[in-house]
Amino acid sequence: MCACRCGINVHLKSGAVSYLEGNRDHPVNKGVLCAKGASGIQQVTAPSRLRAPLRRVGPRGSGAFEEISWDEALALAVSWMKPLRDTAPERFAFFTGRDQSQSLTGYWAQMFGTPNYAAHGGFCSVNMAAAGIYTMGGAFWEFGQPDWEHTKLFVMFGVAEDHDSNPIKIGLGKLKARGAKVIGVNPIRTGYNAVADDWYGVTPGTDGLLILALIHCLLEAGKVDLDYLAQWTNAACLVNEDPGAEHGLLLKNAERQPFVIDRRSGMPASWDGRDVQPDLGATWQGHRTVFRHLAERYLAPDYAPEAVADRVGIPAARIRGLAAELAEVAFGAPVVLERPWVDFRGNAHARMIGRPVSFHAMRGISAHSNGFQTARALHLLQILLGTVETPGGYRFKPPYPKPVEAHPSPHFRVTPGAPLDGPHLGYVRGPESLCLHPDGRPARIDKAYSWENPLSAHGLMHMVIPNAVAGDPYPIDTLFLYMANMAWNSSMNTAAVMEMLTRTGADGAYAIPHIIYSDAYASEMVAYADLILPDTTYLERHDCISLLDRPISEPGAAGDAIRWPVVEPDRDVRGFQSVLIDLGARLGLPGFVDAEGQPLYADYADYITRHQRRPGVGPLMGYRGSGEETGRGAPNPDQLARYIENGGFFQAHVPEDAAYFKPWNSAYQDWAVEMGFYDSPQPYLFSILSEPMRRFQLAAEGHGPIQPPDALRARLKLAMDPLPVWYPPLDDAGEYPIHALTQRPMAMYHSWGSQNAWLRQIHGHNPLYLPTKLWQAHGFAEGDWARVTSRNGEIVVPVAHMAALNEHTVWTWNAIGKRKHAWGLDAYAPEATRGFLLNPLISELLPERGDGLRWSNSDPVTGQAAWFDLRVRIEKAAPQTGSQPAFAPLPDPPRAGGGRGADQAQAKPLAGFFSRLLGTSGKDTA
Repeated sequence: MCACRCGINVHLKSGAVSYLEGNRDHPVNKGVLCAKGASGIQQVTAPSRLRAPLRRVGPRGSGAFEEISWDEALALAVSWMKPLRDTAPERFAFFTGRDQSQSLTGYWAQMFGTPNYAAHGGFCSVNMAAAGIYTMGGAFWEFGQPDWEHTKLFVMFGVAEDHDSNPIKIGLGKLKARGAKVIGVNPIRTGYNAVADDWYGVTPGTDGLLILALIHCLLEAGKVDLDYLAQWTNAACLVNEDPGAEHGLLLKNAERQPFVIDRRSGMPASWDGRDVQPDLGATWQGHRTVFRHLAERYLAPDYAPEAVADRVGIPAARIRGLAAELAEVAFGAPVVLERPWVDFRGNAHARMIGRPVSFHAMRGISAHSNGFQTARALHLLQILLGTVETPGGYRFKPPYPKPVEAHPSPHFRVTPGAPLDGPHLGYVRGPESLCLHPDGRPARIDKAYSWENPLSAHGLMHMVIPNAVAGDPYPIDTLFLYMANMAWNSSMNTAAVMEMLTRTGADGAYAIPHIIYSDAYASEMVAYADLILPDTTYLERHDCISLLDRPISEPGAAGDAIRWPVVEPDRDVRGFQSVLIDLGARLGLPGFVDAEGQPLYADYADYITRHQRRPGVGPLMGYRGSGEETGRGAPNPDQLARYIENGGFFQAHVPEDAAYFKPWNSAYQDWAVEMGFYDSPQPYLFSILSEPMRRFQLAAEGHGPIQPPDALRARLKLAMDPLPVWYPPLDDAGEYPIHALTQRPMAMYHSWGSQNAWLRQIHGHNPLYLPTKLWQAHGFAEGDWARVTSRNGEIVVPVAHMAALNEHTVWTWNAIGKRKHAWGLDAYAPEATRGFLLNPLISELLPERGDGLRWSNSDPVTGQAAWFDLRVRIEKAAPQTGSQPAFAPLPDPPRAGGGRGADQAQAKPLAGFFSRLLGTSGKDTA
């Protein structure tokens, strides 16, 4: 239903779901249920549900399918996949959408041996996750959350309502009840921003510049936490000032360890030495501290509010006022807990002291080509205030925090017939970690971990189809997608992607020869696949919300959960995870068959119970071994039953003396080892200066044996700055002056909710919202339509007036618009007539810049899809009978709601009525 993973109780009547309510004992939602959760009945009974495996028998896009048995479907899939595994595993690509089982899917792809695996993060929020890991060992949302009990000032950057909605609503309620202040920084004032006490309508893509201006003000006023910086960050470490291959890296001692200058002796000392008092302002033999470099950069007049106000769209006085408010709360009203603790150096602390300012951010600052550095800037702001992992600030959720060094680096080396040489995804330390062939060509089809996107920790799902069709860096044979609506709202340049999926060569063969797709519903992607493996709905299968993947932890407790089937499918469908395990056995993949080649697991439930990623550590942490062991322990055959008895979840609470200062708290580090998060304590310093990023800059400057292409040197020098920096979005606006954004509403999540009969009554269609300035300048009135043009295309859509909006920005809800006949909806459903996407306006490639090359429209650091860099022109258009472009209706595949024949026969008697009502020709009413 969404990514919150709230607990529900399902009421049945005569074996059917009759009512859903929130589970009051569940740690995520504590009984709170939103519209999505309450309407889940309509997901389980949706007419769009696929009903059996399908094999394409006509051209792609024709919707000509025949129903086949599961044995036939799996045999066909194996017939495509096995020859590839035996000869060229890289020609098989496996990419998944917003699923909850990436620890399984990634493990499966590794055992298959292909380097081409990733999930949806590359077009969602990898900037947020990767910037947090590289800076402080964790990030927002699934990695942590504000200290709702003690925060006195909460600031949101770019937060819409779709992610983490129930926990944020509960948290906002707590803050309001205590009289704490809430501030929203967002071009659009809806949802959380609408209930905020103050709103800053920032110009899209300039959040990083605003944040660095706030840092300028804090440094100028001396309002930074010097003790926090000295003890817990690399601010006091010395930066190598000698010219050469290590210039700009941290200065190392004989043991190749960074060091600090002790304030008492003025001499070098170990960064982790007991009783050392690091000197933030030290110089030593011509080398200066990170803090000195930081202060020099951000105190420069370029970052003064007066210098940035026009670009960020916020007056200088308001910027200075926000900085003063942050400082006043952080330093004028500290939170003090009388709770002794011992740090990793062995120093005892009598109490826990914190700064009660907390932040949260999401896609609004992430989905830009400068989003990685913007997210790093926000983390730097938190760190300077001393608000990360302190009372009242931002707290990590176990198994985080983890330093970069605790994560694997990416692997890509292929051996036919054998597993990949390690996990696909990870965090690179420098150019030597890139996934490149000896000649410099990218090893992955999405070009992740290449010079184009070096730190692409979640892959680039949005570039898989364009790259595969172009054969760049090489062609593929089979594309396997799970729950990824690439033919509609999960791709940029939607019309072009649909054409790519049907493109053929001179020999008449498809550019991507085989496409396998798994989904529970008749989404827009179904018509473009060759083989459909129908999934169950969420109340018909087992799921594992694991510490190996995306757990339900809270800052004070590690937590994981399961779903289990409460109703039996009334169709010939199977849970995708069980299907994947079956395919693994049929292909003879290590980890899925025993020494005799027999299947290791009966289904996903069996896998959840018995799989071990390493000895004693499996998908679930609770009730292990005899049923009394937590974290580490042998598999327990009764584990799932014990979870069900407990309401579907398990929690292991962090000891009280380990609840804060987790990266440096010896009690937390010992508890984390006991739980199996890592095998030895992993204390570390926050990276204000990022050495991995500086290593890429050094390569771009000509140092080191691994060198980037000349065409990318300037971009790498800019984007890989080891201190947070702001630069304008890479897609130059040119003659397109207006920013265009999308947000997902609280009642929807991706495409799934907008087929829901109850949720459609909340959001049945989506206008384009215009600010007052544009509304009046163009003479718009209620009921008008607008032509919206970008460098990539044109749409014609209904408009509405919204005053609480940045004056240079238009926006709409995302994923409300549907293609006709998709998702079991009528061709004249409002979603298919007055609903629309901005996606056709967005190119997956940047304009050519004089070098003959077109790079992906992504963040140059991580490959995050730069959805929100979109710039447009707008003008009044003549009234329309439906939004444009209007793609031809999709043929209706066989599905639970009646399928092709039944639905079209029912629609024909109404065709003439709709034709007369809407003034259309009636050609597409069937």
